[in-house]
Amino acid sequence: MRIFSFSLVSWLGPESPFAFIWVFNTVDAVILSWCSILKRDYAYTLLNVFWIMVGVVGILRAENLIH
Repeated sequence: MRIFSFSLVSWLGPESPFAFIWVFNTVDAVILSWCSILKRDYAYTLLNVFWIMVGVVGILRAENLIH
């Protein structure tokens, strides 16, 4: 999923749908977090929870809710 997102940014440049890309990547991190919680992989859970937080900030910035 993330390869698709980064490819989209690479192809479209400044016209990329940044909010969509942030939401897409954050959903991916949520799914991966859930899977790592089920597998009890604490390091991977921590990593993906970090990416969820980064994604929330990215979504807020893409929507110009924070600067």
